[in-house]
Amino acid sequence: MKKFLQLVLSVALLTAPCLAADSAILRNGFSIRHERRQVIGTITRLYIDGDQTSFVDIPSAEIDHFESLPDSTVPHVESETTPEIAPHPFDLNQAVKDASGTYRLDPDLVTSVIRAESGFNVRAVSPKGAQGLMQLMPQTAAQLGVHNAFDPQANVEAGTRYLRELLERYNFDLIKALAAYNAGPQRVEQYNGVPPYYETKAYVARIVRDFNKKKLAAKSATAPATEKTPSSTPAN
Repeated sequence: MKKFLQLVLSVALLTAPCLAADSAILRNGFSIRHERRQVIGTITRLYIDGDQTSFVDIPSAEIDHFESLPDSTVPHVESETTPEIAPHPFDLNQAVKDASGTYRLDPDLVTSVIRAESGFNVRAVSPKGAQGLMQLMPQTAAQLGVHNAFDPQANVEAGTRYLRELLERYNFDLIKALAAYNAGPQRVEQYNGVPPYYETKAYVARIVRDFNKKKLAAKSATAPATEKTPSSTPAN
């Protein structure tokens, strides 16, 4: 019996799937490493850890292609310097909806900021050290009470709150608020508007363009339902 169990265990180990990962390459150049994926309507759900505990939803249209990473029979172990992902399930759309409702912002605007900041990459780190979906600088994250900027739920909540604070600071001037989110409030106040940096100008334009495109698409989608239908009353 003991030998039989050993044989079964050996076969099980030989037939167990190797740990493999793919990388989703987004159209803006960002990549997201994931263990598996699932297409749900117009979105693709990327499971970061290969199970149900950590995933991010990406509009399928934002994904350019997938690349296979080398298979490995060695379990993936994060290094001490690798940021941790929140251990709870994460639904980006719901997180944006909740944060937008709390801080009274248009969820489409928040989504446009996330797209411009990180390309929906929960592990994104900028050359300057900004982290996570809404690219919070460590100092800003600390001021907003975020202990782990790579926790996507906390990142979205704090980033949305920060955007709301900037809008209030500039009397709801969206252009100034977006410029401050990118370059810092001190630069906006120094130049009394969008600072003369190509990166900031392109950033603001990209978000405004994406946000307007969403609104036009939503308007087009609802237009047929609001059109007057021809009267069915016969003419006299």
